Amino acid sequence: MKNSGNDRKLAAILAADVVGYSNLMSEDEAGTFKALSVLLRDSIRPMIERHGGSIVKLMGDGLLAEFASATDAVTCASEWQSAATDGNSFQFRIGVNLGDIIHRNGDIFGNSVNIAARLEALADPGGICVSASVRDQIARSSDLRFVDLGPQKVKNLNEPVQVFSVLPGNAERVARPRAEPVAPVLAPLDKPSIAVLPFDNMSEDGDQDYLADGITEDLITALSRIRWFYVIARNSTFTYKGKAVDVKAVSRELGVRYVLEGSIRCAGGRVRVTAQLIDASDGHHVWAERYDRQLEDIFELQDEMTQTIIGAVEPEISAVERARVAGKSPDSLDAWESFQRGVFHMWSYSQDDHDAALSFLTRASELDPGFAPAHAYRAYVHYQSVVMHWVKTDEMQVELDAGLEAGHKALAADSRDAVAYFGIGRIYMMKGRTEDAIAALESAIELNPSFAQAYHGLGMALCLAGRFDEAHKANAMCERLSPRDPIIWASLVVQALTFLLSRDYDNALIWAQKTRRHPNAVGYWPHAVLAATLAQLGQIEYAKQELALALQEVPTLSISELHSAYPTTDEGGLLPYLEGLRLAGLPE
Repeated sequence: MKNSGNDRKLAAILAADVVGYSNLMSEDEAGTFKALSVLLRDSIRPMIERHGGSIVKLMGDGLLAEFASATDAVTCASEWQSAATDGNSFQFRIGVNLGDIIHRNGDIFGNSVNIAARLEALADPGGICVSASVRDQIARSSDLRFVDLGPQKVKNLNEPVQVFSVLPGNAERVARPRAEPVAPVLAPLDKPSIAVLPFDNMSEDGDQDYLADGITEDLITALSRIRWFYVIARNSTFTYKGKAVDVKAVSRELGVRYVLEGSIRCAGGRVRVTAQLIDASDGHHVWAERYDRQLEDIFELQDEMTQTIIGAVEPEISAVERARVAGKSPDSLDAWESFQRGVFHMWSYSQDDHDAALSFLTRASELDPGFAPAHAYRAYVHYQSVVMHWVKTDEMQVELDAGLEAGHKALAADSRDAVAYFGIGRIYMMKGRTEDAIAALESAIELNPSFAQAYHGLGMALCLAGRFDEAHKANAMCERLSPRDPIIWASLVVQALTFLLSRDYDNALIWAQKTRRHPNAVGYWPHAVLAATLAQLGQIEYAKQELALALQEVPTLSISELHSAYPTTDEGGLLPYLEGLRLAGLPE
């Protein structure tokens, strides 16, 4: 199938390499070379040709082969891996892609070839990864099974590639084969750990290295402020600068669970920054994003990129950690796992979840009294029970006092825990200590400038203080830092409340309706704020309908309860909200 000229055609490309080839060569160079040559001559080449393919080129530890169809390529790959488990001393990774290629002087080129090579790199030892185009071609006509690994960001491609792992048709369980470590594995740490690899400078101008390095160093510094996971120091991660790396090898060598990598490209006064977070335990791409900005103030750009990326990365890691422990028996959980289960229930925002969150976080605190985040989030759970009206009115102060005690225990364990200041700030707000609340929440942000929920809390405290413009900015920052946040509705409803209290009812309606439409919105808040806004605009019948929904959530809701629960700096600061609810029919 080789061609000496130029020829563009549709083909299936199979890329394969030998796992641990460098180690094998260092142990027995002559023996490894001879054994691989024999395997290639007697088994692999005949197998490829038997399935209608041909080897395009050999690359020491790997090869590229071309097939007329995706079915032929994947059938060959499956047979190859089955044969490899039957006694030979080599393990292979294989990737298969379908797309246009260009033949030139006996070689093949094009993005399709590049993707096949990247798919091979994503495969586990003994495994096969294919693109969506391959899977779509053969899924119905083959007894092979496919595991969707999701969109994977690969180098030199702007858009993620949908990747599938291939399982034999008789596989009894969906699981990726596990790689045997080829180097000593560092002992696991007692909480998650991350390495930020030096960002690649993809610009034509090599002098832009300073920008890539600056963003990397800022990310390391910013992540180090988040107290619930470890960050590998700069001097270790920069040893990988300029090298092609295998994230699983990085995981083993640095003893980390997560790897953050990315690139920058500058051209024409603009810069493109890409970043991707990888779970190094299985190579799964947890999160990937691309940012395009004007290249004007370098320091401002670095600050913005750092804050934006950290704001996205922290909740993604937290979500993966919660998923790790979701199926475990509560009695078997250690302090870290109990903490993660508690956080999962805390962000689920229902009364049953609230009770479960308090139980798990209390258990985490008892298992490790010095574990500050468990105390800190326990403070927030106590606040949550009051702001969502899950406790009776006469129990609210007791609940807030319990939360304040937990917050101070967190600070006693770690005086720089941002979540502790966050929880304390939210409780101060409910106690009417608005200026103390603002100061505590500003401390949380100073300790962790990417703490989206602290900006949300600050926005509400500023709203109750009558500092409406600042409140809008704080909530906008929350949305910017965590746009995919499942509870972003809470920030939206505070924006609506801020417009409502400033008597800008038209904008209040826009934000209240946006909150109401959010799929995750729960509790009485979205209905109550929308009801008050509609009533202020004279739409009484619609207001009554929304109020009825709010009362389904909190049957005891009343004007006097809301007046006492949300003290404002200005005595009449809550009046537009209460007036609206009174017009809608809320009892005194």
